[in-house]
Amino acid sequence: MSVKKIIARLEAAEVPKVRKVALAYSGGLDSSLSVELLRRIYKAEQIVPITIDVGQGKEEIAEGNAKARVLKVKPILIDAKDEFSSAWLTKAIRTNSDYNGYPVSTSMTRQLVARIIALKARSLGCDAVLEGSTGKGNDQYRMHNVFKMFAPELDVLVPVRDFDLQRVEEEQLCKAWGVPVNEVIRGGDDKTMWCRSIASGAIDLNQELPDRIWMWLTRPEKAPAKGETIDVAFEQGLPTKLNGRKLRLDTLIERLNVIAGRNGVGRIDMFEDGIMGLKSREIYEAPAAHVILKLHRDLEAQCLTKEEIHFKKIVEDQWATMVYHGEWYHPLKTALDAFVDATQRPVNGRFKVKLYKGNIDIVERHSDTSLFSREIRSIKATGFDQRTCRDAAKIRGLPFEILAKRAEKL
Repeated sequence: MSVKKIIARLEAAEVPKVRKVALAYSGGLDSSLSVELLRRIYKAEQIVPITIDVGQGKEEIAEGNAKARVLKVKPILIDAKDEFSSAWLTKAIRTNSDYNGYPVSTSMTRQLVARIIALKARSLGCDAVLEGSTGKGNDQYRMHNVFKMFAPELDVLVPVRDFDLQRVEEEQLCKAWGVPVNEVIRGGDDKTMWCRSIASGAIDLNQELPDRIWMWLTRPEKAPAKGETIDVAFEQGLPTKLNGRKLRLDTLIERLNVIAGRNGVGRIDMFEDGIMGLKSREIYEAPAAHVILKLHRDLEAQCLTKEEIHFKKIVEDQWATMVYHGEWYHPLKTALDAFVDATQRPVNGRFKVKLYKGNIDIVERHSDTSLFSREIRSIKATGFDQRTCRDAAKIRGLPFEILAKRAEKL
């Protein structure tokens, strides 16, 4: 379709009358185009772009600001890195966050961003908020839920979805209206310190992934031949030290992304079942998350009881599903957080880990609060008289004796 026909279609569409609009602005194609859509189609009197820093990096924020200057707007920058790491990632780590193989990340930041923008929009007297979701993806639901929880009176504008804009049409509009675009791969990316989503929903089934799309990751076959050994320490379920140095969580994650990434760790290529039940091939890189979650699970296996571990898996699955589906602020999710927090006090220890061409090998484990009792469990130890289990085994076998008798009658 020609760009003139696209514009004519937009101009003919019925749109809500808005005066002052808070725009979730990242500097990506969708949010940059939204500036011009607000001007040309919605006829907004005032545009308030808001950029939320959740650890995407200074370079990406600077790039967004450069685009904003071309678009003649000045974003409000709100630093949420500390809240994201201390109030969101702590929960994700302790819950072993995993949705079908994806370390829950974008689904968290979308809801954090939506809450901050909703509250800021109310304080600035806006009558609408705008975000750049598509109608095929998940973020429209996540952000809408939170917008309506924290600013229910505001109109929610989602132009890419509501005008049924295809990616190629967005690109045509950007070119016609002078909106700067510089995507490495069609579909762009979404980066936080915890995980980077690459071209969500835009990767074809058998599309080859070029090396240039990775930010942290070195492909395993190109990673150093010797690998790298690191030490990681945990306190109450959270990583606190890297190579003997006590670090803030965000700093530890940032450094571990670099170390693990250069050793080929963190590549995810998976089929994802979205909120609407539609499957898509999704590509992520999450080097630090891979290492931290593997070690946290291992440490819990040492320090928690069998019953806690089994029940916690049920909680973890429900937690990840709720967060993925945009229910961070749901009362049940808050209750799940309380259970997880109650399990983490004894989850303390340290590891020596070898990172080698995409592998994470635990070399040494130490924990003063471990439930592993070598003097009792090891077959080399003599601190346990095996004969005491004879009667216990007989009792545990009684139900099977009864089942056998019934089987004879059947």
